Amino acid sequence: MSCRKRCKREFLKFAQYLFRLITGTLNADSVEDELELSAVRHRPEGLEQLEAQTRFSRKELQILYRGFKNECPSGVVNEDTFKDIYSQFFPQGDASTYAHFLFNAFDTDHDGSVSFEDFVTGLSILLRGTVQEKLNWAFNLYDINKDGYITKEEMLDIMKAIYNMMGKCTYPILKEETPRQHVEIFFQKMDKNKDGVVTIDEFIDCCQNDENIMRSMQLFENVI
Repeated sequence: MSCRKRCKREFLKFAQYLFRLITGTLNADSVEDELELSAVRHRPEGLEQLEAQTRFSRKELQILYRGFKNECPSGVVNEDTFKDIYSQFFPQGDASTYAHFLFNAFDTDHDGSVSFEDFVTGLSILLRGTVQEKLNWAFNLYDINKDGYITKEEMLDIMKAIYNMMGKCTYPILKEETPRQHVEIFFQKMDKNKDGVVTIDEFIDCCQNDENIMRSMQLFENVI
């Protein structure tokens, strides 16, 4: 196997690991298979600073950095790479829109690229952040235009993107109107003052009082 193909495989494994973290489908038994604890030649600049800013150990940062650097020697990931990764994991659907939204959530400084620092900061929140931090991150994902509010259309855009990405893998097969129906239910619960938008406080309050959401949040804790 060529070096390029081997690097591609490692990065795709890393991307799959990332997706499973975000969707809550990672379990403790699969972690060692996803991230092999082998020697790492590269050491990112500011490793000590990242260790202080995130909840990852030095070893974990080195492992994550290897997968990132192998495929992205420039040190950044652009949106096209994100889309390419997700299209390979979901060939039965269209993952491009969801990858676009996810990319924007990781691109915190909105410069059109995601650095290793952006990656590990987001992963640290999803894996080991407090409930408040995780919900803030989720709110940012749904707040597509980053104006501090979630509209019904923004929530619908995210929901449609997820269904489009899953394609025919859902069971039972979802009807075309299902995303909108789900959004209507969620939005009514969240928009407590009925002003047509959901604020960060409304979002967090609703999620913290929903047992299903809180159970899914616990899946991220202490997995590595």
